[in-house]
Amino acid sequence: MNAPLVLAAGQAPCVALDVPANVAAAATLVRRAAAQGAELLVLPELFLTGHDLTAVVVEPAKYTVNDTDSRLDPLAEACAETRTAAVLGAPIAEDGQILNSLHVIGRGGQPAGRYDKQHLNATERAAGLSPGEHGHTVTLDSWRIGLAIGEDLDHPEHARAAARDGCLVYAVAGRWPAGAAATLTRLATDNGLFAVLAAHRGAGTGVWHPEGEPLAEAGAVEPALALAELTRG
Repeated sequence: MNAPLVLAAGQAPCVALDVPANVAAAATLVRRAAAQGAELLVLPELFLTGHDLTAVVVEPAKYTVNDTDSRLDPLAEACAETRTAAVLGAPIAEDGQILNSLHVIGRGGQPAGRYDKQHLNATERAAGLSPGEHGHTVTLDSWRIGLAIGEDLDHPEHARAAARDGCLVYAVAGRWPAGAAATLTRLATDNGLFAVLAAHRGAGTGVWHPEGEPLAEAGAVEPALALAELTRG
């Protein structure tokens, strides 16, 4: 029950509106992370499409990705082959709404959960995206992991809710890391959580201890992994 968790945060750009290419890149990063011992890889916000939300809204059948989409198969296969779970961002269409979401793919390659971003930015609202209604906790080998996207970080109650739900880790899929390290350090220490950020670029991807010190940082290289072994206190 008290086994450590080896977690990787991936820092990588994506190809705008090219879902198959980005799935292939994600599969490569899963294998790379697994080769270094990772049991979970967190990838950035909207990793499968990029941030051209106008195109997503105009052609949702082409650019949204639900959890049974066959385009995810190469990534699911990589997760199953390596026994490494993955979290990554993609827009999802559901009930006439488009949401900025995180897919969770389990260690067996199966869909294992989904989180919809609750706190949208002005660009997302203008494009017509809808906010998610609640948080989402993933359990991996008895580790409870709360998921977040981008501007969720600006709302401290989001991380507090994860902590109240018994999470030990707060995993954030972001876009740009400007200012995020200071915010994550504060959220980690305020809530007793390991904090994780996966960003597209900008040398901000990393993992932070509940006491605030950085455990791993990706640096300025792209693609790159920030990998850390998390141990319960």
